[in-house]
Amino acid sequence: MRALGIDPGSRISGWGVVESAGPLLRHLASGTITLGVGVSLPVRLARLHAECLRLIETWAPSVVVLERAFVGRNVQSAFRIGEVRGTVLAAVATAGVAFEEYTPAAVKLAAIGHGTADKDAVGRGVTLRLGLPRRPSADAADALALALCHLQDAPLRTALARAGTLR
Repeated sequence: MRALGIDPGSRISGWGVVESAGPLLRHLASGTITLGVGVSLPVRLARLHAECLRLIETWAPSVVVLERAFVGRNVQSAFRIGEVRGTVLAAVATAGVAFEEYTPAAVKLAAIGHGTADKDAVGRGVTLRLGLPRRPSADAADALALALCHLQDAPLRTALARAGTLR
């Protein structure tokens, strides 16, 4: 199974591709999409949509994974992230790829072993879990943590689905 994690941001979005073969997890690629400074929001969203489609075409993931939306203290930021997430979701639907989302705590738990890890800890955890030669940027690390979270969770989800269909 191959998972593409995307950590959407209105200026920089992280992405990471991880593949599982049984219990083994392998980092295939990761990076960031810089959407530009001084560029209008519609132009940035159009670029993000195109880049997501390109990533899906290039890496042919089984699933695209996002963090579940939440509202923090800044409602305006939450609205902006919602617009960016919507752009990624539109690209996923256009490409016809499966989609999953996880809470921030679940993603941190998968990456580092506890759900209250900070960004630095997530970066260290992802680097160790995937045996990376150097730590990825914070945005790419968050995206890789999303992919890891799904790949850890997928076997359990599959088993539960099979059990449900056997009844």
